[in-house]
Amino acid sequence: MSGPYCCPNCKTNRTRFNVINQEPHSVKMNPQTGEIMEEYTNDQLSPFHMAYNGPEIRVQCAVCGLIEDERTFIKFGEKSNA
Repeated sequence: MSGPYCCPNCKTNRTRFNVINQEPHSVKMNPQTGEIMEEYTNDQLSPFHMAYNGPEIRVQCAVCGLIEDERTFIKFGEKSNA
C-alpha cells in the first residue's frame, strides 16, 4: 500500500515515520516458564492454532510515537490532502 501519510494523533507530521515490518512466528509456549515448546509453519499449524491475519506493516509517528496500522496513516493523509 502506498500514499501520503499523516499522523492522526499529532495531525501535523507528514514526513517522519518508522515503518515496522511484522514477521509473525507461530509458537506453542510452556505456560509456567514461557519456554518455546514448539514452532509452527503456516502450512503445519495445529488444529487449535489460528494463523496470524493482522497487518504486515505498522507505522510509528516519529514525532509523537503513535503506532497504528498503515491504513490509518494513509486514510488520514488522504483527508489532509483534500
